[in-house]
Amino acid sequence: DSMSSINSSSDNRQGKNGNDEDVGRLDDVDMLEQRQQRQQQRRSGPQKSVEGWIVFVTGVQEEAQEEDLVDAFSEYGPVKNIHVNLDRRTGFVKGYALVEYATHTEAQDAINALHGTQLLGQTVGVDWAFVKPTGHNNNNNNNNNN
Repeated sequence: DSMSSINSSSDNRQGKNGNDEDVGRLDDVDMLEQRQQRQQQRRSGPQKSVEGWIVFVTGVQEEAQEEDLVDAFSEYGPVKNIHVNLDRRTGFVKGYALVEYATHTEAQDAINALHGTQLLGQTVGVDWAFVKPTGHNNNNNNNNNN
């Protein structure tokens, strides 16, 4: 009997005003959002991470400190997060860092301004950490991900 009440309650979807029209409108909004996401996924170019726009910095001097990177990159917007990977044996920077910004514009400005410049005596490369390749198709996920 409890199963039949669950099934019957799931069939009686109503919107906030108690009518079926609201449900239809919500479904239309969901479908539009899904279509926009699919279109965005098909485009090549930078891809947003879960929380922000992440740039990948290469050529980071081994004795660089987080503060050195934050000072350089915060000129283009507030640095939301930074990750500097250290070598366990030596304690020195492995040569790269990830810098996260809240907006695409801030991240793009940092890339444009800092790529190929000197930071602590070394030339750094700055580019998007996540990029969707041209012609990528999410509907064809038959790659070996082992």
